[in-house]
Amino acid sequence: MAGPTPDFWQQRFDTRQTGWDRGGPSPQLLAWLDGGALKPCRVAVPGCGKGWEVAELARRGFDVTGIDYTAAAVETTRARLAAEGLDASVVQADVLAYTPTAPFDAIYEQTCLCALHPEHWTAYTARLAQWLRPGGELFALFMQMPRPGAMDEGLIEGPPYHCDINGMRALLPETVWDWPKPPYARVPHPNLSAGHELAARLVRR
Repeated sequence: MAGPTPDFWQQRFDTRQTGWDRGGPSPQLLAWLDGGALKPCRVAVPGCGKGWEVAELARRGFDVTGIDYTAAAVETTRARLAAEGLDASVVQADVLAYTPTAPFDAIYEQTCLCALHPEHWTAYTARLAQWLRPGGELFALFMQMPRPGAMDEGLIEGPPYHCDINGMRALLPETVWDWPKPPYARVPHPNLSAGHELAARLVRR
């Protein structure tokens, strides 16, 4: 398998090299929640990491399933939920093979796509479409992390991998997804001085 392995991510947790972690839920998730764009429903959080978003959604009455294939991420998320007395399902699974027991109404995609090697993006986004019911929504944060080697020499560098928004529109085509019109909200990341995210709310056809 191309790209980072479970052992790679486990080592990052073990050595506390988790620069992607904000130490709390994403401000964009809070904006979607507080603005009423995302209302209580059955929702998945692939690549849930330390579980901040899983906990926030559970706190607000969602039926949440967090998914991660790294044992440390699953353990950390479960511990966070238990400490706060919150109820959510946390599954240790490979997102490229995971199949839910029932379709989701929404998916919150923040760090999973940019953590996967681009070789797996087509398979992953096909899974996202399969997980959602028709009319379900994908709340996505696309990592913008351009690097000189990628722009000048065509290198594939990451994680996090650069999710060029034009490439994302090809990866998640209009035949399957309704896209909002740009511009998309720019979400800065406190631990990534050279990168930010673009937020978009897509609807599964």
